[in-house]
Amino acid sequence: MDDEAFNISLRKFLKMVGVSSQREIEQAVAKALQEGAISGSESFPAKMTLEIPGVKLQVHFDGEIRLQ
Repeated sequence: MDDEAFNISLRKFLKMVGVSSQREIEQAVAKALQEGAISGSESFPAKMTLEIPGVKLQVHFDGEIRLQ
């Protein structure tokens, strides 16, 4: 295994996931605010699942997104 190649590809993947996830959440919240579906003071439970079938990895992350 090439540790450097692994590390670079792992960081690239995590950056893509982080940036893309943030953009999707921001767009969903903006749309819900625009439609009046939320007031802007809520907190929402959030879940994320990471799967890599080739190494039999499936891990769940739970958190919270607060608007205030």
